[in-house]
Amino acid sequence: MITPNKFSIANLPTPIQKVEFRGTKFLIKRDDYTGTELSGNKIRKLDYILADVKKKKADYLFTSGGDQSNHARATAIAARQIGVKTKLFLWGSETNNPDGNLFLNQLVGTEIVYLSKKEYGNVKNIMLEDSKKLQKEGHKVYIAPSGGSTPLGIWGYINFIKELEEQNHLSKVKGILSAYGSGGTSAGMLLGAAMLGSNVKIYAVNVLDNPEFVRNAIINLVEDAIIEFKINVEVNYNNLIILDGYSEEGYKNISDEKLKVIKEFYQSSGILLDPTYTGKAFYAYYKNFLEGKKSSNVLFVHTGGIFGVFPKRKKYLEA
Repeated sequence: MITPNKFSIANLPTPIQKVEFRGTKFLIKRDDYTGTELSGNKIRKLDYILADVKKKKADYLFTSGGDQSNHARATAIAARQIGVKTKLFLWGSETNNPDGNLFLNQLVGTEIVYLSKKEYGNVKNIMLEDSKKLQKEGHKVYIAPSGGSTPLGIWGYINFIKELEEQNHLSKVKGILSAYGSGGTSAGMLLGAAMLGSNVKIYAVNVLDNPEFVRNAIINLVEDAIIEFKINVEVNYNNLIILDGYSEEGYKNISDEKLKVIKEFYQSSGILLDPTYTGKAFYAYYKNFLEGKKSSNVLFVHTGGIFGVFPKRKKYLEA
C-alpha cells in the first residue's frame, strides 16, 4: 500500500461530545474544530491536497464551488499559509457587500471568477482553459475539484476512522452520519472502515444530487483510491446508505421547519449548524435516529460550515 504525504494544517484529533436533544442522547464528532478560519471537514482533505501541490511545485491552485462554498474558502486561506495563490470558480454573482465565506475569500485576496449555474456545469473545462493561459505565462497550476474530493483527498477521512478507533469509539457506534456534498467524506470513511475491518454503516445525507449519482460518486472515489494507492481491501458497499429527500428546497435554500430544529438545537446545546450541509444532515439525523428514542448509536459528524450561517442570519432569527 502507498501512503501519501500530508501537511498538518488540521487541528487533530477533534473531540467527541455527548449531547442531548429533545430527550435523546447521542454522540457528535466536532470536525468543525479542525480550525477557526479553516473550520470543517475540508481541512482534513486539504492536508493531503496541499502536500501534493507543494510536491508538484505549483504556484497556483484552482478550485470550484458555490459562492458560499466551505471548501473554496478553506482552500483560499490554507493556500496562503504555504505561499500558493488561488483562483476560485464560483457559482454565483459578484456583490458589493459579500458575506460569510465569500467575504473571507475576498478579504484573503484570492482571485474569483463568477459563473452562472449553466456555466458552472462546465466548470472543469473552464478551469482547464484558464490554467493553460497561466501556464503560458510561466506558472504551474494545480486543479482541485469541488469539495477536494479526489482519491488523494479522501485520505483525510480514511484517517478519520483511525482517529475514531484511537478515541475508543469506532466499536461503540453502529453508524456514522454526515452530509454529502461531493462524496469525499463518505468515501474516506467507507474505505477507512473497511481497512480496519469495521462493519460500521456510513450514512450520507444528500443535499445536492440524485441518490443514484451520489452513490456512484462515493463508490467511484473508493475504487479509484484502492487502485491508485494499491490498497488490498474488500469494501462492503451495502454499508453505504444514502438518505435522500432532505434538501428538496434546493442546495442554496433551507426550509423553515429545518431552521426551527437547528435553532432549538443551538439554543439547547450551543452547537450551531449551517443551512446548506450540517443543518440538513442533522434534520435527517433527527428524523431517522433521534425522534422518539432515548439514545442513538449512530455518530453525527459536524462537518463545519459556520460562515454559511451569516448570509442567512435574518432567516435564522425569524425561525
